[in-house]
Amino acid sequence: MVAHLLKLKLALLRNGFKRSPWQLVGVIIGGIYGLGLAVLLFVGMFALGDQPAELITTVVVLAVSLITLGWAVIPVLLSGVDLTLDPSRFSVYPIPPRQLVIGLLLSGFIGVPGLVMLLLFAGQGLAWRANAGLALVGILCGVLAALNALALSRLAVTAATALTSNRRFRELGMILLFVPLIMLGPILQTATEGLEAGLGWLPDISAVLAWTPLGSFAAVPGDMAIGAWGLAAARLVLSLVYLVVIILAWKSVLFRALETPPQQSGGSRAVSGLGVAFRLFPATPWGAVASRCLTYWMKDPRYAMSIIFVPLVPLLIWFWSSQGGDYTAMLYLAPIIAVLLAFSISADISYDNTAFSLHVLTGLRGFDDRLGRVAASAVFAVPTVLLAAILPAALLGETELLPAILGLSLGALGTGWAVSSIASARYTYAVPLPGDNPMKTPPGTGARMAVTQLATFGSTIVLMLPEIILHIVFLVTGQELYAWLVLVTGVVLGALMLMGGLRIGGRWFDSRTPELMQATVLNR
Repeated sequence: MVAHLLKLKLALLRNGFKRSPWQLVGVIIGGIYGLGLAVLLFVGMFALGDQPAELITTVVVLAVSLITLGWAVIPVLLSGVDLTLDPSRFSVYPIPPRQLVIGLLLSGFIGVPGLVMLLLFAGQGLAWRANAGLALVGILCGVLAALNALALSRLAVTAATALTSNRRFRELGMILLFVPLIMLGPILQTATEGLEAGLGWLPDISAVLAWTPLGSFAAVPGDMAIGAWGLAAARLVLSLVYLVVIILAWKSVLFRALETPPQQSGGSRAVSGLGVAFRLFPATPWGAVASRCLTYWMKDPRYAMSIIFVPLVPLLIWFWSSQGGDYTAMLYLAPIIAVLLAFSISADISYDNTAFSLHVLTGLRGFDDRLGRVAASAVFAVPTVLLAAILPAALLGETELLPAILGLSLGALGTGWAVSSIASARYTYAVPLPGDNPMKTPPGTGARMAVTQLATFGSTIVLMLPEIILHIVFLVTGQELYAWLVLVTGVVLGALMLMGGLRIGGRWFDSRTPELMQATVLNR
C-alpha cells in the first residue's frame, strides 16, 4: 500500500504536467531554482568545513531550525492550495493506519519542495568533510531532520484542519502572509542589522534550539566532533523520540479528522436587503454593476489582495527614502498608487467567473459594464489618491508641487481606467476561483498573465507622456505655470482617455460577449 501511494503521487505529478505545457515549464523553472539554491548551500557548507566545530554546529542548527519552523508554519497559511494527496480523500477507504501514515509522509518528498529540502538538509554533511565518519553522520542526521520537518508540517496542517476549513481563516491567512512578502526587502535589511548587532547571542540561541525538535538532529554531529559521545547519544535518542512522538501525534489527529471530517460550508445567516453598496448608486444598469463590483471589493479576498499594497506602498517608499535621508520620493506616492489602483480592475471579468452570465443573459451594454466597474473602483480610489497627493506635500512643506502632482495622479487614474477597461474586454486569463487561495496561480497562466499585465502597465505610461513631459519641464524650469499646465492636462486628458476607453472597451465587450463568456468558463 505504501508503494501504491507513492506511485499515485508520481502519477498525479506526471499527469499534472500533461494538463498544460506552462505548468511543466513552471516546474522546470522551480526545479532549476531549487537546485541552484541547493548548490549554493553545498558550496557554503563546504566552505564552512574549514571552521571550528562550535561555529559549524551553531550555523547548521540555526539553519535547520529555521527551515523546519517554516515547514511547520507556512503550509498552515497556504492550506487553500490544492494538495495532490489530501488526507481527507482517503476517509472512505479501509487503508491500514500505519501504511497510510507512512505513505502520506514519504510522498511529501515527491515534488520540488520536498526534494529540495531533503537535499538541503543532507548537504550539511559537507560541513563535516574533514572527517568521513562525521560527514556520513551529518548526511544521515540531515535525512532524519528532513523527515522530522515533513512530519511536523503534516501534524501542523492536520491539527489546523478545523480552522483552515473555515473560509474566513484561510482568507485572513493569505492576506497576512502576503504582507511580509511585499515588505520582504525592509524586513531582511532590518533583520540583517539586528543580526549584526546581536551576533553574540547566536551560539546561545543555537544551544537552546539543539534540544528542541527543530534542531536536535542537526546538533548530533557537532557533539561527536568535540568528543562528547555521551551527549551525542543522548541527543540522538531524544531526537528519535521527538520524531516518533510527532508521527504518532499526527497519526492520532489524522484519523480523528478522517472519522469526523470538518464542515466546509460557511453556515447560513439571516440576510436582509441587497447590501450597503446598492444604496450608493442609482437603479440603472451601470449602477447595478457598480454596486455588485463594490460588494466584491469589500468582501472578496481576491480583490483585497489587489489593494492591500495601498497602505504598504508609503511604508516601502518611506523606508528606502530614510536610508538616504531624502524623502522626495514620498511626494510621488499618489501617481504610483493611482496607476496600481486603476490597473486593479483589468481582470474584473476573469474574477466574475459564473456571475458574468448575468451580464450576458440580461443583454447589458458594454458601456454600462465598463462604466459600472470604473465607478466601483472610484469610490475608494479617488479619495485615496487625493490623500496620497495632498498629505506628503503638506507634511514635507512642498505645496508648490501639489498642482503638478495632482495632475499626474488624476491623469494616471483616468488613463489607467481607460486602458484597463479596454484590456479586460479583450484579454482574459485564469485567476483563482471564488473561495480559492487568493495567492494561487492556476496552471498555465503565468506567461499570458505576465504579458497582459506588462502591456497594460506599459500602455498606461505611454499614454501619460504629455503629463510626464510637462512635469519634467516644471521640475527643470521651476516655473509655476507648468505646474498648473500639468494639472489641467492631467484632468482633461485623463477624462478624455477615460471616455474613450469606456467607449472602445464597451464596443469590444459588445462584439466579444460570447468569447468572454467562453473564456470565463474555460478559466474555471
